[in-house]
Amino acid sequence: SHELPFPVTLSLENLLEYVLKPLGERSSSLLLIVLVVGLVRQARFKSHVPETGLWLSLGGIHERGPNWKIDKRYYNSHVILNSDGQLVSVYRKLHLFDADLPGGESLRESEFTLPGKSITDPVSTPLGKVGLAVCYDLRFPHLSWKLREMGAEILTFPAAFSTTTGPAHWEVLLRARAIETQCWVVGAAQIGRHNPCRASYGDALIADPWGRVIARCGDGDDICIAELRPETLHRVRRGMLVLQHQRKDIDS
Repeated sequence: SHELPFPVTLSLENLLEYVLKPLGERSSSLLLIVLVVGLVRQARFKSHVPETGLWLSLGGIHERGPNWKIDKRYYNSHVILNSDGQLVSVYRKLHLFDADLPGGESLRESEFTLPGKSITDPVSTPLGKVGLAVCYDLRFPHLSWKLREMGAEILTFPAAFSTTTGPAHWEVLLRARAIETQCWVVGAAQIGRHNPCRASYGDALIADPWGRVIARCGDGDDICIAELRPETLHRVRRGMLVLQHQRKDIDS
């Protein structure tokens, strides 16, 4: 089973009201919704997706590991549901966040989380090929570049950056990954306090393949929407052939 560990970005009621709105009452171009989701079960979304005509990207979901009954360790997973409500892809976070931050905050994700073992193939959707990652993966450009080499056109990073790292690094890293890979980058972000010792920065945003921020959530609970036009991506990639220009003799 997939357990969802944190509070939702929006209240669950408002989130479901928006996501489950009949397709005719939303923009027909809205094909993919990327969410950071919380203490609910994936099935609550899955059972309603066919009513919406949407694909959903949900992360991070705590997926029980193979020895859960013994060690209580799980994967931090990112899943894709298609418009029929079928689970079509699962990515398990590769890079675990163990860090001692300025100000004394210390986080050890590896104490309760198992690392994934492989990169997941980009998922073909009506909007384009979607590459999956989670939070701290954003700091490792080789993962994003590998997804580009595998055909990704949209990179997704559901995340919970801290209030220390978020202001300094979140937008910079998202835009850098967009520029480097010439992909759309979607950063869904938790915001607010999890408990007395932990709070997340928020600032969910979408960057285009040129690195421009084209949509951004406000402070507090919010949803942002952007239209991802294929011709924008193709124009950027035609004008600067970074995939073809890489020096594989020294970059491998």
